[in-house]
Amino acid sequence: MAKNKMKTHKSAAKRFSVTKNGKIMRRRAYAWHKTGKKRRSTLRKLRLEVEVKPADKKRILRMLGKR
Repeated sequence: MAKNKMKTHKSAAKRFSVTKNGKIMRRRAYAWHKTGKKRRSTLRKLRLEVEVKPADKKRILRMLGKR
């Protein structure tokens, strides 16, 4: 009997990306809604992607079907 493949968690796949070096990147919060009252420098910083914390890495990789 063959094992079933685990499906990718689609909402996680849209939110996270894995780099070639194995880092998991995510978008910053507060970057989309109510941007008119935020400083330009704040909005520039919010555009950047950041690495996921090590505590969440294993769980996110599992959702993405990488492990």
